[in-house]
Amino acid sequence: MNATEIIRNIEKEQLRENPLVFREGDTVKVYAKIKEGNRERIQVFEGIVLKKQGTGSRATFTVRKSSGGIGVEKTWPIHSPNVEKVEVIRRGKARRAKLFYLRERVGKRAKVRERVTK
Repeated sequence: MNATEIIRNIEKEQLRENPLVFREGDTVKVYAKIKEGNRERIQVFEGIVLKKQGTGSRATFTVRKSSGGIGVEKTWPIHSPNVEKVEVIRRGKARRAKLFYLRERVGKRAKVRERVTK
């Protein structure tokens, strides 16, 4: 057994049993575990998914929200045990994989049109 197979087996163990289902442009609530000293709590971060990247245990996603007129972005690993769950609020219609153009937009223009599911 060579090194790449060992690494592949370790990474396979770290994957989630139930994968998170969302796409770029979706408005989501991310429930993340926060450790403060010896206490642990869950903090909710609500925003638009700008991008998903990577594969396997290295896959990450970035969520952007506007807080007090200032844009805030956070990136989490998809398979992290610190991400409790991701709840989809709105399905967004995005025609590209990376929505970086939303960074320059403010207010109502910083929205993504809602996807109509049939």
